[in-house]
Formats: sequence, C-alpha cells, structure tokens
Amino acid sequence: MYNTPDNQDLVSLSARVMAACRAIETQRPDGLFNDPLAAILAGDEIIAKVAPQAQQNEAQGKPIVVVRTRFFDDFLISKISQIRQIVILGAGMDTRAFRLPLHPSTHLYELDRLEVLHYKESILGDTASKCHRHSLAIDIKESWSDSLVAKGYKIEIPTVWLAEGFLYYLNETELHELLRIITKLSTSGSWFLADIMNSFLVSQSTENLSAHWKYGCDEPETLLSTYNWKASVVQVGDEGANFGRFTYKLPPRDIPNQPHYFFIKAILNTGSHK
Repeated sequence: MYNTPDNQDLVSLSARVMAACRAIETQRPDGLFNDPLAAILAGDEIIAKVAPQAQQNEAQGKPIVVVRTRFFDDFLISKISQIRQIVILGAGMDTRAFRLPLHPSTHLYELDRLEVLHYKESILGDTASKCHRHSLAIDIKESWSDSLVAKGYKIEIPTVWLAEGFLYYLNETELHELLRIITKLSTSGSWFLADIMNSFLVSQSTENLSAHWKYGCDEPETLLSTYNWKASVVQVGDEGANFGRFTYKLPPRDIPNQPHYFFIKAILNTGSHK
C-alpha cells in the first residue's frame, strides 16, 4: 500500500494519494485514461512520494488504482445514454465530472467530508465540468440522505452509485446502514459500483492507510442480494479487470484464507426496500 507522509490528515491525504496515482498514469503514453487535473489536485510533493511505490506496483503487475479507475470509467461511459444521475461516495479528488464525456444534463453528486471538498474546490476554482456537478459536504457515517435530496437529487430516476476505494474503511454496522440508505434512495434500474476486499486481506493489512481498513466481504453477491441488488463480481486481474496491466494473479476466489479483491457492478431490478 502507499505510504503516507507524516503529520497530515488521513482523510484528505488518501484522496491526494489516489490523485497522484492518476497523475502518474496520465504521464504514460499508453495510459489507461487521461486525467489532466490529477496532478494539481495531488500536488508535486505527494506525487514525488507516491511515485516509487507506483513504480514498484507496476513492476509487480499490481497497478490497482489505475486499473480500478479504468474499470469504473468504462462502466460509466457505457451508461452515458441511459443515466442522468450519478452519486460518488467518498469522492475525494475524483474528476469524472470534468474528464468523462458525460451527457450535459447529467447531475453528478460528490459526497465527502468538508475538509476534503474545501481543499478540492480551492484548487479547482471555477474549472468548468462537463455536467451539472454538485459538492455535498457530509460524513457518510451520519445522516445525509435528506441533504442529498435537498441538493436536487431525484429518488424517482435511476442512479449510478459509485463507492470506489471506500467500503473497507467502514465497519460492518456502518456498511449495512450505507446499503440500507442507498437502497431506499434508489429506484429500479439503478446501479451500485464498488470495490471490496475479502476478510482475509483486510485482516492481514496493518500498515499506513491499510491499517484503517475495517470491513472485508467474501461473498459480495450475497451481501448485496440482502438489499435487492443483483451483483456481477469479478476479481481484479481476471478477464475484464486487468486491461493488460494487472498481470499479478490472485488465487481463485473459491480458495479460502487467501487474499481476494473484487470489483462489483450491481443492479437494482425490482424496486427498493423502504
């Protein structure tokens, strides 16, 4: 995992570390995406600190952040003609509102803590987005659904929810409450996108950012079916989740007590639990 500089707030720092990974990828002539805002959001100091680990991950065939970014980018792009509402949970330094060819009538909501969004807005200023972008300063662990609706979110239209690099920082109770709220705020045809680790991998992570991981899930399909979401799950590195770059092979997911890391795409087919 990426090391974190000393004496900096973990919440805002981790978002800048992810931006640094995207900035480094953008410099590659064969990059999996182009994120011209990532470098200014990360800052030169963070990019310099992240670069050695990024190079090591690439050499080991494990560039997880860039592969994850591309995976969710591709899905969002595939739904441009259908979806007009996107909610990004723990948005951090996410720049999809600026760099993806979203339909101009799309409303994209970025939810994160005040200090994270304050830093982000101070850097972006009046940079124009490709859609209607809304920043909502909230703590996911507190009540936030009314604030989202007050910002203009419409419960009656399909939504894409994106929880990228986020769920494993919640404990089990917080995770279930989040899924309950998302389901309540969703209508049939909505999508939930996320990455999640299995319990073994979370239990083995004790350094830097990974020391703050709390929740792991061995069966994401079962977890989401509890809330009426039908999930398609792929393990990173497998077909459709490697892009020719993540060449490190994790053990097959049916082998217990081994590290497993999943990308999730789930659809709400038959209405929500109210």
